[in-house]
Amino acid sequence: MTLHVTEAQLETIREHGAKSYPYECCGLLLGEPLAEEDKKLTAIWSVKNVWESQEGHQLADGESSKRRYLIPPEEILAGQTYARCQGLEVVGYYHSHPDHPARPSEFDRDYAWPWYSYVIVAVEQGVATEITSWVLDDERQFNAEPWGLT
Repeated sequence: MTLHVTEAQLETIREHGAKSYPYECCGLLLGEPLAEEDKKLTAIWSVKNVWESQEGHQLADGESSKRRYLIPPEEILAGQTYARCQGLEVVGYYHSHPDHPARPSEFDRDYAWPWYSYVIVAVEQGVATEITSWVLDDERQFNAEPWGLT
């Protein structure tokens, strides 16, 4: 499995993470499946993290949007609709980890689905640093997904 991306696409995610600091940013990755479970990223669908506005939500665990993100269903639907109109599909999701490594948390794992790419950008003191991609396997473990820079 490889996620094929451009440096400009990665920079868009880095910029969103830095701009959102000290809160987590989030968005959808739109593209197309390729052979051998590879994916080609074509567009970034940035959304607003609505974690704070979801107090009382079933996922609420006392954490703030500095440590959690939530993409509202209407934004996922809008991204899916846009993707379909472009002949694309949702191939993954991205978010930032403010002042934390670009590795999935247990919370990330608990709510992830197999096959999708999960891109995480670490943002240290407002500066985007490491960016990684992960795929959940059938045993619900994350595995690093290599980049295919195009």
